[in-house]
Amino acid sequence: MKPKKLSTPKIRKSRIVIKTSAIHGKGVFVAKKINKGAAIVEYKGERISWKKAESRHPHDPNQPNHTFYFSLEDGRVIDAKKGGNAARWINHSCKPNCVTREAVFGGTPKVFVYAKRNLKAGEELFYDYSLEIEGRITKQMKKDYLCLCGAKKCRGTMLAPK
Repeated sequence: MKPKKLSTPKIRKSRIVIKTSAIHGKGVFVAKKINKGAAIVEYKGERISWKKAESRHPHDPNQPNHTFYFSLEDGRVIDAKKGGNAARWINHSCKPNCVTREAVFGGTPKVFVYAKRNLKAGEELFYDYSLEIEGRITKQMKKDYLCLCGAKKCRGTMLAPK
């Protein structure tokens, strides 16, 4: 049986804008209504090895835990600081209104952000970063990756639950 050929989701670029976020720095906001399940934006950037990503770290010495890396299932990472787009400014929330999905198109892994529900103009976009750290998560790590989302059931950290 042949694998199903995937086609790149259709994205309407004018539906989002970058503005200052109350959560953290810049954020991505809905400019025009987005329906549940719609592909909003591709997470773009340079695909590199984690070894190369570590050599580039930190992107900003003043904020060493703030990066534009997105882990791929093949062990590489997308570095959105190099060739990235608006998706790099989507902030974390423990109660996200978006979800990310990775798929391979023409042999290249791509990550797209989709709406989890209908989104109204003016809403900020969020997905759960669920950052994975090897080893034991310390109090200092939780502090370094502090979550400021304000959700009722905020876990207090952008780190993935163990």
